[in-house]
Amino acid sequence: MVLQSMTGFARNEGAAGSFRWVWELRSVNGRSLDLRMRLPAGYDRIEPTVRKAISKSFQRGNIQLSLTVSRDEDQSQLAVNEDALDAVIDLARQVGQRSNASPPSVDGLLNIRGVLEFRDPVVDADTAAAEEAALLDGLASAIDDLAAMRSAEGGKIGVLLLNHVAGIEALVHQVDSDPSRTPAAIADRLAGQVRALLDAHADFDEDRIYTEAAILAAKADLREEIDRLTVHVGACRELLAEGGAIGRRLDFLAQEFNRESNTICSKSNAASVTSAGLDLKVLIDQFREQVQNLE
Repeated sequence: MVLQSMTGFARNEGAAGSFRWVWELRSVNGRSLDLRMRLPAGYDRIEPTVRKAISKSFQRGNIQLSLTVSRDEDQSQLAVNEDALDAVIDLARQVGQRSNASPPSVDGLLNIRGVLEFRDPVVDADTAAAEEAALLDGLASAIDDLAAMRSAEGGKIGVLLLNHVAGIEALVHQVDSDPSRTPAAIADRLAGQVRALLDAHADFDEDRIYTEAAILAAKADLREEIDRLTVHVGACRELLAEGGAIGRRLDFLAQEFNRESNTICSKSNAASVTSAGLDLKVLIDQFREQVQNLE
């Protein structure tokens, strides 16, 4: 399966006879799937169908959807708004009773805004069904275009993430192979720290010295952190190869990466290891920032 970004845009314009529509879909990052629709009056009936189509294609992202519909002007019919005309005539009658004003003429009444209006022609049931089917086909095309754009963006993000994972792996190897982690270097460092303890506290008993030495040895050992980071690197590569909606799982691994790198920095007894640990944290932050864009 391919990776999908949560960012994208799609537009579909179409027509069925005199009936025309424009679908627009915009997608940005989101913790879950959040669809917000703007449909014309009278089209609430298709909302469940639209939601089902979107949720079938996408699992995460804030998606804004809008629909605009119209008919060719030569198909529109000029009609009198009876309610508006009655209201104008009633008001004119009231004014006439209070003054000597002349009654309004027909052309004067028709020139008042709202009295005359263009209305879409009444269509039969078969035509309406055909128009709605064409409209929903247009939505399907827009969804396909949005998915294609999100997939193209996801592919680029996937390449960046693989590069970040390779960089993380290289830094982990750098920490693992650092000269300060050789048994001899660790032994010398521990011996020096034990001597410092004895010099500072000549009355230390032997058991206390062994305890302190064990604590220092545990703090100097980064094997556990290095092994976990190596496992996380492998898990990231497997997820990226698997594809699909893996954004949440990659975000969890990014948190685990960060936890282990923090521990390496806190346990480090060598400037070279600390430097590699800090570089690791920077790279992990970049990795996690890109992961936030994935579905």
